Amino acid sequence: QVQLVESGGGLVQAGGSLRLSCTASGRSFRFYTVGWYRQAPGKQRELVAHITGDGTTNYTESVKGRGTISRVNAKNTVYLQMNSLKSEDTAVYYCTTNVSGRDYWGQGTQVTVSS
Repeated sequence: QVQLVESGGGLVQAGGSLRLSCTASGRSFRFYTVGWYRQAPGKQRELVAHITGDGTTNYTESVKGRGTISRVNAKNTVYLQMNSLKSEDTAVYYCTTNVSGRDYWGQGTQVTVSS
């Protein structure tokens, strides 16, 4: 069993920055891929970025150059640093991982960007 807890969301002005955190408990997820997704009102959930167990990263086109995903295995935490935030980044952000064939999701953290 894995529990994921996101934090770090909030209200920020356009052009600002936030760092989101995803902390796992229940077991170490250091060897697993962890993804950040987001869901804006009325839209489907979309992948923002993911990081593999060996640190390989991938980003959706809309956040390339503005987002950085990283992990600190000693803290069992994955971060998503978002810079130059835009109103279209407003969404609930979720982290997820798959362990032994089962998907785990956090409860989400709201990011609201005011223009």
